[in-house]
Amino acid sequence: QVQLVESGGGLVQPGGSLRLSCAASENILRFNAMGWYRQAPGKQRELVANIISRGITNYAGSVKGRFTISSDSAKNTVYLQMNSLKPEDTAVYYCKASGYAYEYWGQGTQVTVSS
Repeated sequence: QVQLVESGGGLVQPGGSLRLSCAASENILRFNAMGWYRQAPGKQRELVANIISRGITNYAGSVKGRFTISSDSAKNTVYLQMNSLKPEDTAVYYCKASGYAYEYWGQGTQVTVSS
């Protein structure tokens, strides 16, 4: 069973920055994709950003230009750098690792953007 542990969430003022980390218990290169999702109260979980084979990245339109996903295979860790945070970015952020026929989720980390 793959373990994904997120960290780095917290309370930040609008316009601030946070960096989330997702540490995997296995070599992240074995996965077809790793991504960050978020779920705000009363809303469905949505893709924020993901990184797929050969380092191709995808972003939700609402975060493009503000968030950056990256990975460090030596540390088996995926990061989400979040800049220019807005109150609407408030959510629980989840890390997901997926293959052809499986997916694993982390437990989530809360990000709250508020003054």
